[in-house]
Amino acid sequence: MDPLTQGLVGAAAATIAADEKKYRPAAITGFISATLADLDFFIQSSSDPLLNIELHRHFTHSLFFVPAGALIAAGLLFWFMRRHLTFRELYLFSFISYATAGLLDAFTSYGTMLLWPLSDTRFAWNLISVVDPVLTLVLLGLIGFSFFKKNLLITKLAIGWIGLYLLFGFFQHERATHFAERLAVARGHLVERIVVKPTIGNLLVWRSTYETDGRFYADGVRVGFSSWEAKIYRGESAQRFIPGKELDMLQGSTLYRDVLRFSKLSEGYLVKHPGKENIIGDARYSMLPTLLTPLWGIKVDRAEPERHVEFLYFRDASAEVREKFTKMIFGKEIK
Repeated sequence: MDPLTQGLVGAAAATIAADEKKYRPAAITGFISATLADLDFFIQSSSDPLLNIELHRHFTHSLFFVPAGALIAAGLLFWFMRRHLTFRELYLFSFISYATAGLLDAFTSYGTMLLWPLSDTRFAWNLISVVDPVLTLVLLGLIGFSFFKKNLLITKLAIGWIGLYLLFGFFQHERATHFAERLAVARGHLVERIVVKPTIGNLLVWRSTYETDGRFYADGVRVGFSSWEAKIYRGESAQRFIPGKELDMLQGSTLYRDVLRFSKLSEGYLVKHPGKENIIGDARYSMLPTLLTPLWGIKVDRAEPERHVEFLYFRDASAEVREKFTKMIFGKEIK
């Protein structure tokens, strides 16, 4: 999630374990500690562009790293909070809030290594977007009010709101998946694998990406609050990029190993950028749920196989894209 939401959830979790006198110090500790895990974003290498996305939501988000992460947070905060909290209290609040970081991110659509080093699986339960203003703004109001009033009941309401919103996300995800699978059947496709993810900032429009016979199909599925029907926005399809087939002559090179690293991060959902033949992207993410123009990808230079690939972003927030996305949210037709 975004840092604000992470901090608010951490603050709520920490204050549950605090009494009224320690309420505000616990909330501040929780807010800061919950955001520290995302400092892994700043781990970068100028010579290896993929290192950053490999390590983001990696070991710092693992449940096994929580004791160490909480100790780091408590150590950093002790000088500022020593007049309000003992180190034992500071560590307790840091531990509780730091533990929420990886768990909350696992509910999003990106993926988190919750069980590293026992497993390098990226858990992505796809129930909420990385940025969701509805969740965040309500949470901000509740936590802000409880902070000034030092009211534990309001904190419990905030935690209840998080649970209800995630439950609604689960309900919407299941409905969207049902309609996406039904669309594939209507096309006469045998779905080999499918992933359904929320689109940015809402739980109404979902992106379905499935594979059949070596091709990916991307579609938008709009599921409302009460209707059991869905609005389907049929999208693009593209051939799956298979490194062992497309880059067979480069096996063993730095470039080939980088492509395999990116493939692992993308769970094998690789496609060529429709307008850039030398760009390989992640088919699961695009500015619109109907497109297979990736949000990010790697630049493959076959002429220099011993150089690391470039990692590039392809965000297009043009007026046309925003207009189409808004129409999808309201269930309107798009051209």
